[in-house]
Amino acid sequence: SLLAAVSHDLRTPLAGIKASVSSLQADDVEWSEEDRAELLANIEDGTDRLDHLVGNLLDVSRLETGTVTAVIRETDLDEVVPMALLGVPEGSVVLDIPETLPMVAVDRGLLERAVANIVENAVKYSPYGEPVLISASALAGRVELRVVDRGPGVPDEAKERIFEAFQRHGDAPRGEGVGLGLAVGRGFVEAMGGTVTTEDTPGGGLTMVLGLRTADGPHLSLPDPSTEGAA
Repeated sequence: SLLAAVSHDLRTPLAGIKASVSSLQADDVEWSEEDRAELLANIEDGTDRLDHLVGNLLDVSRLETGTVTAVIRETDLDEVVPMALLGVPEGSVVLDIPETLPMVAVDRGLLERAVANIVENAVKYSPYGEPVLISASALAGRVELRVVDRGPGVPDEAKERIFEAFQRHGDAPRGEGVGLGLAVGRGFVEAMGGTVTTEDTPGGGLTMVLGLRTADGPHLSLPDPSTEGAA
């Protein structure tokens, strides 16, 4: 089942990389600088897609075997979220995170991976010219990070299924990921003691709500710096 789910998504970027490399190696063609740059960009894009897919496969494996260990620290949300957006196309996201938010109790690496996967999914389903909004607000003992898209939305009966591995909702085209991003995103947030839920976006679309504990909230046990790295 795993091989059937990922075979196309592995073969597509590999085929593109192979074609671009073969073209660059051809002795009977004199490529212009623009053509050469385009072929190299295709290779980079294909390797990035493969790296992302393999990373998500490894993350799902860690979640399913219970080997994800969160290292909880006090963290400013506005320091982590921008790092998670480095891979999204320019102009596809609008960020609204107040600097006055309380610090959250999270594993920075896990949160960055979770936000990156959830935002990537939102951007994928958003119509052209409709950027995804990422906003945050503080409630009692928690901070809510909301990822708001204006895509086709998800019916109520499918809202939980989209968090299962290898699930594609609606008419998502092949080659657009194997349905691992949301599974990884929710799994990592839950490993930190948080939650990921869905809401309908007013006017159409889907909103992902990440609920994160504040650093001064209940059930928080920060690591003792003097013991970090000890066996």
